[in-house]
Amino acid sequence: MSDSTEETATDYRVVAEGVEKAFGDNKVLKGVSFKVERGTATAIIGPSGSGKTTLLRTLNALDRADAGVIRVDDVEIDFATPTPKPDIRRFQSRSGFVFQSHNLFPHKTVLQNVIEGPVIVQKRPKDEAVADALVLLDQVGLADKKDQYPFQLSGGQQQRVGIARALALKPKLVLFDEPTSALDPELVGEVLSVIKDLAVEGWTLVIVTHEIQFARQVSNQVLFTDQGVILEQGTPDEVIGHPKEDRTRQFLDRILNPL
Repeated sequence: MSDSTEETATDYRVVAEGVEKAFGDNKVLKGVSFKVERGTATAIIGPSGSGKTTLLRTLNALDRADAGVIRVDDVEIDFATPTPKPDIRRFQSRSGFVFQSHNLFPHKTVLQNVIEGPVIVQKRPKDEAVADALVLLDQVGLADKKDQYPFQLSGGQQQRVGIARALALKPKLVLFDEPTSALDPELVGEVLSVIKDLAVEGWTLVIVTHEIQFARQVSNQVLFTDQGVILEQGTPDEVIGHPKEDRTRQFLDRILNPL
């Protein structure tokens, strides 16, 4: 179920140019530009309030940018001009979003949560959606939990259901907003393991994370954001191993050497 096609490895799944976003007088994104190659994982790291989650949300138009052009797969939007709702929906359909806090429907079973999007939003046949959902639940290690309800699951299991639910939409891009931040420390590993497997399988991932060592292990590209701009970007070894900017070094030292 990965997004492999006949495109070459140099093709970009995401191209963002000059993205700006403000909430009132607070300018959160200040002309951000970057690219994500198809079949790669990009980690976005940075201090709280640096704009990393807002940047992620603009890639699915959960937060609509005020200006800038974003292309996801074959849909491009210039956010400086009015965009019809059908175009926004097409743009949003290219990506799946995994939230910090699961956001599962509490009155629906695990299986019902996973098939909700494909059946209700995409109008796919229910039997097809169920078959795909069972494969995905097995992939995230929850095939035996398909008939349980969210309250019967641990936080890590709920987050893995959230991942399966995002993948069920067959997106070209999967977005993760600090997927382990709401979990007990002992549950973090099971979620990160699933994300690592997706990266190996060739899904295109963009991950906002505070797990620096995970970002180093799983990503092909790291973006370090600070005060609404991408201050540094490159390979994990470049940005995390040998950062050029003093601010990047200061941030990483505080995270990796807290004492």
